[in-house]
Amino acid sequence: MPSLRHTIADDLRTQITTGHLSAGARLPSEPMLAAQYKVSTPTLRNALALLQAEGLIEKIHGKGNFVRHPLRRLTYTGGRLTPDPDLHVTIRTTNLRARGDLIPLLGVPSRTPLTEFLCLTHQGKSPHSLARIYVPQDLAPAQRPWHRSGVEESRDQISARHPTPEEATTLRISSTLAVLAITRVSTDTTGRVVEAARLVLPSDRAEALFVTHYTTKAKGQEG
Repeated sequence: MPSLRHTIADDLRTQITTGHLSAGARLPSEPMLAAQYKVSTPTLRNALALLQAEGLIEKIHGKGNFVRHPLRRLTYTGGRLTPDPDLHVTIRTTNLRARGDLIPLLGVPSRTPLTEFLCLTHQGKSPHSLARIYVPQDLAPAQRPWHRSGVEESRDQISARHPTPEEATTLRISSTLAVLAITRVSTDTTGRVVEAARLVLPSDRAEALFVTHYTTKAKGQEG
């Protein structure tokens, strides 16, 4: 027998998929929904969390729960996100000093001047993904990071995890929704780290694509 939270989620999901609750619509307040379904507020919130984890609704602090517009999928391939004209990026630049795990990440001494680019991708008014990019300040910090030259090698480390509370709030996602966490470190010909990027891509709208190119030996060459 389905639990109360799943029964409520199923009913709201049906209303959303059939268009009874349209994209962008605000759901009734949580107390009103709890009264409508004759359940406690915690049970109602558990049901909403299921829909939030599916990417069907989003909770905006101080405003309520809203039906999401259909999510655009992001593809991460070759160290970059595939451009999408329906998504736009806002960038906030901050100067800081290397500390904590930024020191080994960039291979710099403590308190080395860095520039952080906080890049937040939006779909309409809804946040879609985020990235924090760190560059040593002596490497033209005013230059947009994805236009950087002089990169000899980039390494990507990819893992799946739950979002931090800050990430969940920024992206308006459930704390139970897994995210694709990508750490990309780029070095120049001397091995110096010229850029380190940390991307957070919610799993309900992202995928990683890996392409392998095989080279064949010249004709007549023996192994």
